Amino acid sequence: MKPDDPLLRILACPLDKGPLVLIAADDALYNPRLRRRYPIVDGVPQLLPSSGEQVSAEEHERLLARMETSGGVPGAAGLPEGEGRP
Repeated sequence: MKPDDPLLRILACPLDKGPLVLIAADDALYNPRLRRRYPIVDGVPQLLPSSGEQVSAEEHERLLARMETSGGVPGAAGLPEGEGRP
């Protein structure tokens, strides 16, 4: 899956129905609001609630940093500015 894939506009977290962020380097979609990561297997997002994994606070910070350096910003991902960082 590529960052400009139109499918990303319609994919949503199965738990809170909010937008997801592509973390291409990890082959995953991430919901920073719930701190849940969903894998992409053979190009197919695995978006069942049971497929997602809760990430630690350290991993959450690492993923937020990746989002910021790759052009994504937390606000665009549905995470209000200032949230998610202690």
